[in-house]
Amino acid sequence: MEDFITIENIGKNFLGLRALRDVSFSIKKGEAVGLCGANGSGKSTLIKILAGVLRADSGKIKIEGAEMVSYGPLAGARHGISVIYQDISLFPTLTALENICAANAVERGNILSLLERDRGRAKAILDDLGVSIDIDAAVEELPVASQQLVAIARALNNDSKLIILDEPTTALTSKEVGFLFKIVNKLKAGGISVIFISHKIDEIIELCDTVVILRDGRLIASKPVRGTGIAEIETLMVGQSPVYSKMKDVAPGAPVVLEVNSLSKRNNFKDISFSLRKGEILGVIGLLGSGRTELALSLFGMSPADSGTISVGGTERAVRTVRDAVRAGIAYVPEDRLTEGLVLNYPIHENIVLAALDRFKDKFTFLKRPSINETVKKWLQTLSIKTDSADNLVSSLSGGNQQKVVLAKWLEMSPKILILDGPTVGIDIGAKAGIFAILKTMMTEKEMGIILISDEIKEIASYSHRVMIMRNGRVARILPRDEISEDNIRSILNEQKQTKWSGHREERE
Repeated sequence: MEDFITIENIGKNFLGLRALRDVSFSIKKGEAVGLCGANGSGKSTLIKILAGVLRADSGKIKIEGAEMVSYGPLAGARHGISVIYQDISLFPTLTALENICAANAVERGNILSLLERDRGRAKAILDDLGVSIDIDAAVEELPVASQQLVAIARALNNDSKLIILDEPTTALTSKEVGFLFKIVNKLKAGGISVIFISHKIDEIIELCDTVVILRDGRLIASKPVRGTGIAEIETLMVGQSPVYSKMKDVAPGAPVVLEVNSLSKRNNFKDISFSLRKGEILGVIGLLGSGRTELALSLFGMSPADSGTISVGGTERAVRTVRDAVRAGIAYVPEDRLTEGLVLNYPIHENIVLAALDRFKDKFTFLKRPSINETVKKWLQTLSIKTDSADNLVSSLSGGNQQKVVLAKWLEMSPKILILDGPTVGIDIGAKAGIFAILKTMMTEKEMGIILISDEIKEIASYSHRVMIMRNGRVARILPRDEISEDNIRSILNEQKQTKWSGHREERE
């Protein structure tokens, strides 16, 4: 295959910060390249330069041998390059047809109402992809998977030769991911090149021919996917090995910090019983509808249980509200950090001290600003939160750094029990490694127990001392440490998919 695009010694600075340094690699026609890197590695900057949105400070980009010289909002499209961002960036109130043909209309100076002549071409593109979409439906009425296909069709209608997919599988089901991969393989077969950006390394391995790895703005590796394992890619991304590492054993005779007995909530879960020791991580996993998050919400008082008991440090506690949970020493990091864990339009420092605000008031209820500043500085350093000022809005941070702010907020409370519900959803492997390294230290210093709820089998198997597998609102199995492995957990979950659960399912429904 011949090269479609060649990237030569690309460099880019922002106010003295070197975002990219001498990055060079090439993409062949019909090749899928997986672009990997932790947050801040330079992926977004590189994509914006390829799209023509940013101009590189040094180096050059050659497209089919000719240097890319024009820049601006439509520069990428003119050079045969289309970017499909994570938020897809379609016009929600326009129809699929209008979205597919919008760029052509802008180029021709035609208004969208005159696009009827493009209907046949749009339909032909979708037919070639094997896609059935109502092109007269408003995009906002289509599911996310269909919206992505509309964006791909738009790129093809613009005669794109390189399509960049930025985290395209984040909101897709496994079935939709499989269909998207079939589409990408069709594009490759048609000679169209693809850059596939994903935090999910297994997807890179399955779909791509080459993997390009950036770290701190530098090219670390550009190598064939064949013969390259997940562990090697993760290590190259973050510069450490292993990324996933076992926790130290729980100290002999460690006291029980949490005891749950016969906890039940109608239509959510029933007869849940388990214990948690100081310094222990209890992994919780289960298929959709297993009751994992519902259990977490009850333990934190957001959705109180109907019956059963919760004991903290040997004392039974009535957890009916969030205040009850916090007073008992229970903290909760929710899966949806953006809507449940943070106040996005508040500064970073206010988010960090929000849960412990009473501690920073004097006898006249005035805030002790020096104490707040000292505490915020401590957490920024301890958790390596990347920001140039704690006065910045928390919405300005990357996903991994936002998650660290949520952790800082609850760790400042010195909890006895920390519940983490999907703590690494939507963040890269580097941020994951950083968060779990922090938790290892905090578990020792804060002497707490952790309940780790996750969909990621590798994460649960790597970091848990015991694993509780839930199914249809009940505890199906609790695995001791010597029985914990990815294969064992996966096997149990697969059995759950194939066999019918009796008893509690009917009651929940």
